[in-house]
Amino acid sequence: MAGPKDLDPSSSPRALLGAELRHARERKGLSQEQLGQRLFVSGSFIGQLEAGTRRMQPEYAALLDEVLEMGGFFSRNCNAAAKTKYPQHFAEVAESEAQATAIREYAPLLIPGLLQTAEYARAVNRAYDPTTPEETIEEWVEGRMARARLLDHPTKPLLWAVLDEAALRRETGGRAVMAEALRHIAGLARRSRVIVQVLPLSAGAHTAMEGALKLMDFEGAPPLVYLEGVRSGRLEDDPAAVARLRFVYDLLVASALSQEKSLALIEALAEDYAHEEHR
Repeated sequence: MAGPKDLDPSSSPRALLGAELRHARERKGLSQEQLGQRLFVSGSFIGQLEAGTRRMQPEYAALLDEVLEMGGFFSRNCNAAAKTKYPQHFAEVAESEAQATAIREYAPLLIPGLLQTAEYARAVNRAYDPTTPEETIEEWVEGRMARARLLDHPTKPLLWAVLDEAALRRETGGRAVMAEALRHIAGLARRSRVIVQVLPLSAGAHTAMEGALKLMDFEGAPPLVYLEGVRSGRLEDDPAAVARLRFVYDLLVASALSQEKSLALIEALAEDYAHEEHR
């Protein structure tokens, strides 16, 4: 019987790798849990590889080739699926966003990438690395705006963002940039494209003071959570950890302002920024 063909990089390599992995696993008569045990990973991790919501790393490709007797197929082809324009620690997250049916995000220090304007993104990236050449900054901004085009679809994915009031009051890029950024968010909320709530400073101590988090749900694959630090981050797929962090997000929602009050605050801050800039 003919073996699997090498993947065409112009297609969707992660999806094709995942489909081939599922067929190879089923040919061996293994469940996702059983295959995961042989790789020392969870069954949900195997499910995410098969669904294309997680990237296949070279070390796992080599193990899969050995366990499933694939003759080096996964090792040869995982490089095609690894090409990305995003920072290494974030590449898998950006690709997972594109396949998510729902994204729930808490941002404590800045407006999250999917809600940023180009000028705000430019100011953020310049602050991250003041010595980076301008053309590199523009590439980063273009990548961020490409991610935000997920919201061009009228309904998918669901995006629910809890924004810390501190992020809205941190003047990033100047008052005109902030006014535009907040009006952009308000416009998306008024068009019912996103759900936005503000966690007010008056809420005091809360359950997610240690950092940002992003929960992603998928059709036909287990959920993921992304935890972000300074130029670093990690994806978590352990069901118990995901459930615990979903509860953290629920507590944040409970402490945040209602959608109506949040929108009123965002628009008021936008007007304040615009007024001060004009004056």
